[in-house]
Amino acid sequence: MSIIEKALAKQKAKEELANSEVIPENNDEVVENNNDVKTSSIQKAQTHIKATIETKTDKNVTCSDIILNEESLVKRGYMFDGVSRRVTQEEFRGIKRKLLNNAFGSGSKTLDHSNLIMVTSSNPNEGKTFVSINLALSIALEQDKTVLLIDADVLRPSLNRELGFDTRDGLLEYLLSEVNSLGDIIYNTNVKNLKIVPAGRPHNLTNELLASDKMAALAKELAERYHDRIVIFDCPPILGITETPVLASLMGQALIVVEESKTKIDDVKRATRQLNEDLAIGFVMNKTLKSTKDAYGYYGYGSQAK
Repeated sequence: MSIIEKALAKQKAKEELANSEVIPENNDEVVENNNDVKTSSIQKAQTHIKATIETKTDKNVTCSDIILNEESLVKRGYMFDGVSRRVTQEEFRGIKRKLLNNAFGSGSKTLDHSNLIMVTSSNPNEGKTFVSINLALSIALEQDKTVLLIDADVLRPSLNRELGFDTRDGLLEYLLSEVNSLGDIIYNTNVKNLKIVPAGRPHNLTNELLASDKMAALAKELAERYHDRIVIFDCPPILGITETPVLASLMGQALIVVEESKTKIDDVKRATRQLNEDLAIGFVMNKTLKSTKDAYGYYGYGSQAK
């Protein structure tokens, strides 16, 4: 066989390989150039893998991330995007503007850890988790703000139930040093600019862990290392939980949820007296019936105590 014939045979073998993506067997002319064929096949595989990785990165979602169900959230009153729940959107715009000003504007000059915001209530079942999630979703709509939502109510975790994801490593595992780093418990979501830290699995030292030195160190790291990020802590109620005021001492701002026609004024006063006096405190009136057009009729910003 002449050199030209060999070259033509080699080119034909490569074309067949490209079409089938399978290395032919028992082809002497291809075997003679087996190194070239293998190299070409490996390069194609590497290119395919690279393209797959780049696609996943662009979508910013992997199998380990938390995928939020838009339809389910909107039905239950959560504002998943900039279109749904217009009344709630407007109310939360008013709330977040004050919080963002305290975090990054003029208010930040007088506050420590101004980007750390705790959402709590005097007693259980007043709607603090609902407010936490909607506030996080509202801030995530900002073009230049990233928000980290942390389930710090480790006694009665609610984020996984409300957002519909399974129990996984979270805050408790980090405080117990069962995970290697903070990054191991920060999960991306399919909502741009929103990340979540779950509560983790129940532990007999749950209360003590919230008041631990490692929790204080975590708050400091989040405030200083991620100073351009809003961090929202869905915290336990204040009354009856001794660790909540300890958590409050690590924050710059607090949002106290008050349920209309249910929360007692005396409870609100007792709760706020337990908080750090340097904390910027705001109130959200929850479950108001001010509108018949909106089945939920939620939220109005109260007043900023400091």
